[in-house]
Amino acid sequence: MHVDLTLPQPHEAQRQILDERGRHNVVMCGRRWGKTLIGQSLVIDAAIRGLPTAWFSPSYPMMTDVWRTIRQTLAPFGKAMEISVADRRIILPGGGIIDFWSLDSANTARGRKYARAVVDEAAYVRDLESAWTRVIRPTLTDLRGDSFFFSTPREAHDYFYGTLFQRGKEKLRGWRSWAMPTETNPFIDPEEIEDARHDMPEAAFRNEYMADPAEASSSPFGWDAIERACCLDAPTLTDVHVWGIDLAKSVDWTVCVGLDRAGDCAAMQRWQSNWRNTTARIKAMTRHRYALIDSTGVGDPIVEQLQTTSPLVEGFTFTSQSRQSLLEGLAVALQCGEIRVPRGPMEAELKSFRHEYSGRRMRYAAPSGMHDDCVMALALAVRARTTRPSPVVFDAGDEPNEWDDDDD
Repeated sequence: MHVDLTLPQPHEAQRQILDERGRHNVVMCGRRWGKTLIGQSLVIDAAIRGLPTAWFSPSYPMMTDVWRTIRQTLAPFGKAMEISVADRRIILPGGGIIDFWSLDSANTARGRKYARAVVDEAAYVRDLESAWTRVIRPTLTDLRGDSFFFSTPREAHDYFYGTLFQRGKEKLRGWRSWAMPTETNPFIDPEEIEDARHDMPEAAFRNEYMADPAEASSSPFGWDAIERACCLDAPTLTDVHVWGIDLAKSVDWTVCVGLDRAGDCAAMQRWQSNWRNTTARIKAMTRHRYALIDSTGVGDPIVEQLQTTSPLVEGFTFTSQSRQSLLEGLAVALQCGEIRVPRGPMEAELKSFRHEYSGRRMRYAAPSGMHDDCVMALALAVRARTTRPSPVVFDAGDEPNEWDDDDD
C-alpha cells in the first residue's frame, strides 16, 4: 500500500550521526537539540521496513508522550495499522512493530527480539546498567539489532557517560558516540542560548546546553587526588599488609583490596559467586593477614565462620554513620597521597561518587545504578591500616607466623 508520511528532516548535526553511526550509538546532547525527534524517526524507519523495534523511556509519562506522537505520525496508515493501547504496541501492514516500554519496569521487555532499540534520556534511567545488560541488550541478539542512546548528560562518570559514551569515544566493538551542544541545532536562536548562559549557574548551563557533564566540582574525594592515586597499571604484587573486603553475592561484586606497608594496592580480586565459594576464597587469601570485612546483614555469619580459623579477621558493620566515617577516612588518605591504586573499575567508582547534603552534613554516595564495591573495599583497607592489631605470636607446632612485620 502507498502511504504518505511526514517525518522531520534531520538537520546537519543529526545527519552526521545517521551517516557515521555504528551498531551501538550514544548521543550526548544539549536541551532542544532534537534527540526525541531523531529517535522517533529511527524507530519509524525500521518499522516501515518490516522490522521489530522498541522505544525505551525512563518513566511512564515520558513514554506516553512519545507513544502519542508516533501514533499521530503513523495515522495515515488508518485501519491497516494495528494498535494495542494495553500493550503499547503498534503493528504496521508490512509486519513492522514498535513496542513502547517504561524502564520503571524494564523486565517486562524480556523475551522479545528487536532489530532496533532507542533509549530516550538514557542518563536519567534509574538503573541504566541493569536495564541495558540484563534486558535491552539480549533483545538485540537474534536479529543483531542496533541501539541508540539519546540523553542530556547528568553526571560525569555515571553509566551513560562514564561507560557507554566512553565506549563510543574509543570506538570499541561497533560503539560510536557524539557530543552535540544545543547550538548545533540550527533552529534554536543563538541569542536564546546566550540568554540562558546569563540566567543559569555555569555548571548547569554547561550540562544542559553544552552537553558537558559536571566533573570534579561534585566529587567528595577531589578529582586531582583521585587521578594522583589511580596511577598503577595493575596491583604491585608485593606483600599484602592488610585486607579490606566488601561482600556481595550476585548483583554487586565481592571485592578484596590488599594494601602493602607503603599504601600501594598489592592485590585486588573481584568476583560474583555463592557464599560457600566466597568464604573459601577469602579464607585462603587472608591467612595470617589482618582483614577488615563487611559484616553487615548476611556478612555477619561469614565473618564469624572466618574467625574460627583466622584470628586476624575483624568485622565492620555498616550504618549510615560508620559508612560516612569510613569514606571520610578514605578521602583523607586520597588527598594526603597515602595510597596508590590501579586504574580501571576502582578509578571509575571513585570518580562516580558524589556528595549530597542531608541537613548540615555532607553524605558520600554513588549515583543510582552504579557500583561502589571497589571503593568500599578500599575504604575498609585504609581503615585496616590504622586499626590493625599487634602481630599474633603462634604457639610451637602451629603454622609459622607469615605476618612478619619488621617494624613492630
